[in-house]
Amino acid sequence: MALTIISSDRFAEHQTPPGHPERSERAEAMEVVAARWRTRGGEVTAPHVATSDHLSRVHAPEYIVSIAATAGRAVALDPDTFTSAESYGIALLAAGAGIDAVELVMKSGREPLSSRPEVNAALAMVRPPGHHAERNRAMGFCLFNNIAVAAAHARAKGAARVAIVDYDVHHGNGTQHMFEADPNVLYVSLHQFPFYPGTGAAGEIGTGAGKGFTVNLPLEVGSVDEDYRVAFSEVVVPVLRQYDPDLLLVSAGFDAHERDPLAGMRLTTDAFAAMTNDLRLLADECCGGRLVVATEGGYDLKALAACLRGSAPIAVPPITMMTEEEFAAYLNEDLAENPPPMSGGGGGSNNNSNNNDPSGSPNKGGNTSNTGNSQARRLFVRVRAISRTRYATSPQLMTIASPPVSGSSPCSSPVHFHGPPTRAGR
Repeated sequence: MALTIISSDRFAEHQTPPGHPERSERAEAMEVVAARWRTRGGEVTAPHVATSDHLSRVHAPEYIVSIAATAGRAVALDPDTFTSAESYGIALLAAGAGIDAVELVMKSGREPLSSRPEVNAALAMVRPPGHHAERNRAMGFCLFNNIAVAAAHARAKGAARVAIVDYDVHHGNGTQHMFEADPNVLYVSLHQFPFYPGTGAAGEIGTGAGKGFTVNLPLEVGSVDEDYRVAFSEVVVPVLRQYDPDLLLVSAGFDAHERDPLAGMRLTTDAFAAMTNDLRLLADECCGGRLVVATEGGYDLKALAACLRGSAPIAVPPITMMTEEEFAAYLNEDLAENPPPMSGGGGGSNNNSNNNDPSGSPNKGGNTSNTGNSQARRLFVRVRAISRTRYATSPQLMTIASPPVSGSSPCSSPVHFHGPPTRAGR
């Protein structure tokens, strides 16, 4: 499967106030990943801007006009969400990247993988993120809902069923609300709960004709790799198989990482790689390999860069088909030399004061006694074992409306995520 990265150094032009976590350095981390992909012979393209027609499929026309009116100005849209002089244009690029990604992968058709030499997948590395943006409201750092714009474009291009998987630590309220009455778009979210923005309880399963096509998996603070593995193997994978989409979209937020300053989850870098690999395999199985991954949150720069590098398994043969040598050769040098913790419990430090160079390793204090090759082998064995375990049997099909993975109580009011983090042990 050939991967194209869609990104631009212009994403750094969206400026937020000093100290804001959704800062321009995130774009620089993305550019590091794009540059390394390019030097390895991978394709990196710049996005086109989304048009008003594209946006109006999910956003109210008056809302689009109101965001356009911020061009050239610094505006506080809510306590979390800001524009700068260039933000409107950059938000159009972020939404346009999703459209470009859909255009790219929709060309590949849905015929079996064996009947064609390659299938395109796309990774849209963008900011600002999008999944909190509502039809008529900016919130949670988001101006336009990039993944929703992409899903609506796919439907307009002829995709009968589109599935969105969102593993950002915050529930994608905007995406859910835009499609909750639409059975042609399945929305699956794994998120910390209760937490900002206050939505995403297990009982939120869609409305009207879309009832049963929203699947919320609320996870308790402090959840680790194994919790997400169970959620994927017992709910996400079976539900996607049952839905049988024509296109799989991923809202890839990396703020459930153990290093992230905004939330309280304990995922390691290799957990994100495993989730992305699972979704790539599902795309191969269900929709002819058509997969679009678009970035959402992720506010520790090292973790962000490492997780983006870990998303590259969508560009190579399934790990279950790779030799150890092929896997070690594929791994980024930084990841091979300093892989994420192998404990699976993700109990690493969240001290981010001096460790935000995006070119380095996302974890400190790991086992450095082994060579890079032996560490790469350990990661290879772990990820391959996870993938083989999940696909060894045909799971029982489940109803789309699935129970919660953990027994979180409903959140009666939004939890503002710029307050003190609700983190286990704090």
